[in-house]
Amino acid sequence: MGQRILIVSASIGTGHTQAALAIQEYWQQKDPSAVVHHVDFLGTDTFSFDNLLKETYFKMLDFFPFLYDIVYRWSGAEWKGSVAQTVVSWMLKNRMEKLIEKEEPDLIVCTHPFPCGAASVLKRHRKIEIPIVAVMTDFAAHQFWRYDEIDAYHVATPSMVYEVLNMGVPLEKIHVTGIPIMRHFFTPLKEPYGSDSCKRVLLMGGGLGLGCVEEALQRLDHVPGIDEIHVVAGLNDGLYNSLHHMKESLRTPISIYGYTNEIPELMRKATLLVTKPGALTCMEGVTIGVPMVFFNAIPGQEEANAELLEQKGCGKWARHIENLDDVVGALLQNHERLQAMHEAAKAWKVDGAAEIVAACEDMLAHKQGILE
Repeated sequence: MGQRILIVSASIGTGHTQAALAIQEYWQQKDPSAVVHHVDFLGTDTFSFDNLLKETYFKMLDFFPFLYDIVYRWSGAEWKGSVAQTVVSWMLKNRMEKLIEKEEPDLIVCTHPFPCGAASVLKRHRKIEIPIVAVMTDFAAHQFWRYDEIDAYHVATPSMVYEVLNMGVPLEKIHVTGIPIMRHFFTPLKEPYGSDSCKRVLLMGGGLGLGCVEEALQRLDHVPGIDEIHVVAGLNDGLYNSLHHMKESLRTPISIYGYTNEIPELMRKATLLVTKPGALTCMEGVTIGVPMVFFNAIPGQEEANAELLEQKGCGKWARHIENLDDVVGALLQNHERLQAMHEAAKAWKVDGAAEIVAACEDMLAHKQGILE
């Protein structure tokens, strides 16, 4: 039997989970002898502190995004973040200890700071000696990831190295690997981008279907030149039903999807992806090469994501929902700009899962060499 790997995500949004699954998928393909388990650290149907964390997070995003912005920026300060980290980590450490006793891993990979913190507390108090690897699933760093006990940080871009260094993390712990995504996003386009005469827009509100998706759809319906709109509601059943009620009153042909495995194919067929700028969705779009327009960014990390993708030339940020139809309309009339965005995305494409797994295998081999 090979190495035992525990990959821990937290179901606060779907991106952290998708990143964990991408690492698991690649590791199992590369080394079938490895025992690679993925666990959702906050997966529970009962009332508990961790369930309360999830519900509070979702309510803030849906109804009080300005409050989330305040909390995000407040906790990003060093001493304030440290206080919040201590409270959350101590509340979750017992769950992590039970998980480690059950799984007996040789290495722990965390795609969310909550399990990272819980494992770090155990290591600080010598309850475990296992290497802990942090995989940051955004394009900006946050103090909540900062723990002395973490052995390696995997970040999305070179600019994040300086952010993590400024948090006090030694340079030798920081690796630029990119964000991990599932293998089916790496399948090449069947036809060159732009060869399809049909102008097809893919509208997404993230895996949870949050944000002003209905308003975005209404605005896109008034954009001249769109032949089809595909809308993904994700796990939001209320949004899915609402979109079906709207469908009959719209002039543009609409296809509606819930949480679906067809995202890679929908992206490949799209002329333009209109989406909330979650880092995983952005990286999926970059890998396929579809130009993107971002709307309704969550204050804090999604705003940073949108800004970076715009700087890279892969996307355009509609900072106000009222401007969405103008931004989309202007892009669809500018084939050269769309082609340039496609080329910028393809030039940036990285394989985060492959890079992370290779680095983790090197860490395990080095540890084994020391023990021998």
